[in-house]
Amino acid sequence: MKSSIMKKSSLALALSIGAAVSFATPASAQTFISTSGDWNAFHDGAGRDKVCYIASLPKSTTPANVQRGKNYIMISHRPADKTRNVFEFRSGYPFKDGQEVDLSIDGNKPIKLFTKDDAAWARDDATDQAIADAMKKGKAVTIVGTSARGTKTTDNYSLSGISAALSAIDKECK
Repeated sequence: MKSSIMKKSSLALALSIGAAVSFATPASAQTFISTSGDWNAFHDGAGRDKVCYIASLPKSTTPANVQRGKNYIMISHRPADKTRNVFEFRSGYPFKDGQEVDLSIDGNKPIKLFTKDDAAWARDDATDQAIADAMKKGKAVTIVGTSARGTKTTDNYSLSGISAALSAIDKECK
C-alpha cells in the first residue's frame, strides 16, 4: 500500500468533490483548465503546492436505484510529492474494511484496488502508471465494488477525451 495515500486522499477529496459534483466553479481555489470529451481538468494551489487533476462521472451505474453519494474517477499530479497519474475512485458509499474493488479497462483482466472508507486506489506508483497508460489507449473503464451493506455496484466510465485531459494537466503541473 502506498505510504502517502492518506495524505493524497485528504487533499484529493477536498479538491475533487466540487469538481465531480458539478464540474462548475467549486468553493475552493480550484481553477478549471479545460474539458476534453467526458473529462474535466483542474488545478489548485500555486508554486510548490500546485495540484492538477482530471475527473469524470460515470456514464451508467447498476443497479440504478441504489442510494449513494456522487461517484467518480480521477487522476492527479502532485509535483511537490513527485507523484503523477495517481488513480482514485470515489464510490459514493463506504466499503467494508479490507474490501477490494475491480477496475477493468475495455473488459481486460481486472486490476485490484484497495479501499479505505469510500475510496479506492492502486497499491503502488507502477500500477497507477499502468492504469493511466491503459486508459489513454482504451475506450471504457468498468469498476465493480461492494458496499459495506453488501450491495454490489458496477460503474461504467467513458475514456473519451482522457488523453487530451491528461496532456492539459501534464502541461499545467510540469
